[in-house]
Amino acid sequence: MIATETTSLTERRHDLDWLRVIAIVILLFFHTGMWFNHWGWHVKNNELTTTFQYWMIWSHNFRMQLLLFISGAGTFIALGSRTASQFRKDRYKRLLVPLIFGMLVIVPPQIYYERISQFANYWDFYKTVFQFKPYPEGGSLSWHHLWFILYLLVYSLLALPFLKYLRSPNSENFRQKCTKVLSSPASMLFIPSILILISQIILRPYFPEETHDLLNDWAFFVYYFSFFLMGSICYSIPELWQAIGNNRKHFLVALVFSLIPFYACYFHFRELISLPAHIDTIETIFDVTAIFVSWFTVITIIGFGQHYLNKPSRWLAPINEGLYPFYILHQSVIIAIGYYVCQWNWSISAKYWMISFLTAASCTAFYIWIIRPFNVMRFLFGLKTKK
Repeated sequence: MIATETTSLTERRHDLDWLRVIAIVILLFFHTGMWFNHWGWHVKNNELTTTFQYWMIWSHNFRMQLLLFISGAGTFIALGSRTASQFRKDRYKRLLVPLIFGMLVIVPPQIYYERISQFANYWDFYKTVFQFKPYPEGGSLSWHHLWFILYLLVYSLLALPFLKYLRSPNSENFRQKCTKVLSSPASMLFIPSILILISQIILRPYFPEETHDLLNDWAFFVYYFSFFLMGSICYSIPELWQAIGNNRKHFLVALVFSLIPFYACYFHFRELISLPAHIDTIETIFDVTAIFVSWFTVITIIGFGQHYLNKPSRWLAPINEGLYPFYILHQSVIIAIGYYVCQWNWSISAKYWMISFLTAASCTAFYIWIIRPFNVMRFLFGLKTKK
């Protein structure tokens, strides 16, 4: 019974496509906000504000997690009836090629504007990329925001045996157990988040967040892999997927309550309120709460997306095709445009919306006129070539 119903879930769902659009829009606004908050970034406006941080601290804890959950479900769909060899070949074309191209062409402008005072012009800077020295230790070779593509490639290949198992009749017993264990609101909320918490308790002491070396930070790697795997598992089991939509209101209530200690700790850090506890205790509470907030937010968005967004639109297919190139381009465009906009004598709000608008327009135009019509560009940006 489950195996038959799982097959119906291999079809593309409109809610996942719409949620992918929403997640990329959040990324656009988030990375534009990095120009103006007090967090470390490549470049900064001459005037900063803490206002952006109040909404960005929450979005920081669910934006990429949501994308990876959706990617887990999407990877399960993409596997389809392909053999393992066909799937790997597709992943290399869709992920590895854009990653290499992005590191050589798309990412370097970000480093250039960070170090613009050190070079006479862009071409003088670009020569340093081919020294193949990693950023930031003096080199200019980096993936920056394209870490997501790198991780998605590794996650897809690592999860391939498990995904094949989920698609086979042999997994029926496993899927039945998952349905039994996770179908209630409390279990769906707390079992995944507690498992993620345990992984961080074990790994974080050995891989502190301050180092944040993407190649060596196994705590970071496992944390995001958890969302990818849960997306694959939840989508592969129709009863479980339906339970997420049915329990969306319970998830929303839990999310609201989890945000209370989350923001209480954060406001304490910003000295807006004072909590009667040692700073180390408050930091621990914040870190633990952030994990629950991350999972609660993702599962709530997925639940409400099922209910309200599973609707077709003639615009959805072309928009979704352009999202991947948009993601690859957006951060470099934000930095390039922002470098000049932030020199204007405008308010922070005016600069923020101008950078966001110009970035969205530029990336869209580049996709429509430069990427979409030409097979070479489509290949480099991970899109299917036209026959």
